[in-house]
This record gives sequence, structure tokens and C-alpha cells, in this order.
Amino acid sequence: MENFDSTFQEKIRQESRDAVRELAEAARLKAGDLFVVGCSSSEVLGERIGTCTSVDAARALYLGIREALDERGVLLAGQCCEHLNRALVVETETMERYGLWQVNAVPQPNHAGGAFGTVCYQEMKDAVLVESLRSRAAAGIDIGGTLIGMHIRPVVVPVRLSVKTIGHAPVICARSRIPYTGGQRAVYDERFL
Repeated sequence: MENFDSTFQEKIRQESRDAVRELAEAARLKAGDLFVVGCSSSEVLGERIGTCTSVDAARALYLGIREALDERGVLLAGQCCEHLNRALVVETETMERYGLWQVNAVPQPNHAGGAFGTVCYQEMKDAVLVESLRSRAAAGIDIGGTLIGMHIRPVVVPVRLSVKTIGHAPVICARSRIPYTGGQRAVYDERFL
């Protein structure tokens, strides 16, 4: 491992898997839903964002996240860093299903893209980069303060998990809910709250 031992690698894989499982349950994710991940491998290792990029940490995170999402058939979108305008890595099938716009770039760990975007690009089947999710993600996890809210469909609702950190990075999660309409007399369907 480049920045940590195998014990820590396994720990962050398990923490990411557990966090995404808990969020998937809270968000009631179902097969075909789109899930966005923003991640700073530097923050996971206890360093300031962008200062200690680790492909090994990103791969451990990816494996845990992917395991949890695959259990439900949920589609992954891995956010790149600001140097690629927060473009996202998805599978071609996901791009076509959601009508997303492809852009041309290949994420790099120490340049434009970041470690997590790079690992997504390497590990996904037929990976492509898309400009934006056009606010279509049903939920997402932000590991280390990478800002994912713009990718989640309105109305975005914060979700508090029992998993507060992955490695050393703070975890912030969100899900979407359908907008309410009406006023004081409106009655809402509990299934969609």
C-alpha cells in the first residue's frame, strides 16, 4: 500500500460499505437508481483535501461502495475533482439510460480527476465521463467535503448515519424526496416522505 497498511485498507473498505448500505436503506434506493460519490482520498488518510492522493485508498473505498450498491442494483456515479469541473465517471449504459452528456477526459490521480475518479474509470465496465448528472441522483455520499449536492435531484434531504467518518474523513450524506405541493390543508403520502 502506498500510504497505509492492509488493516487500514480493509477498515475503510468496510466503513464505506457499511455507510452506503445504511444510506441505501434510509433513502429506499431501488434497482436502477443513480447514486453519486464524491471522495477525497487525502481526507480519508487524515490529510487536507488534494494533498495526499492515494489510489490504494480510493480503490478500497470503491470496492466497499460498489459491493453495497451492487446488492441493490443501484448505479454508481463517481465524481471527479474541480479540475475536471466535477464531471462524473459512469458506465456507458448509465449515460444512455439517463440521457447524460459525455465529455472527453481521462481522470488522473495527481492531476485532473482525483484518485476516486481514476479508480472508477479503471474499474467500471465501459466507463465514460459525463459533464453532469443533471440533478438526477437519488442519493449520495460525500467523503471528505467534496460537495455533491448539485448532482442530487430536488428536494435534497440530509441523512445522518451511524458511520460518521470513513478513515479520517467526515461523511455527509443526502437523499432526495419528491417535492411537496399544497398548503396547510395538504395531506401527504407517507411512502414518499
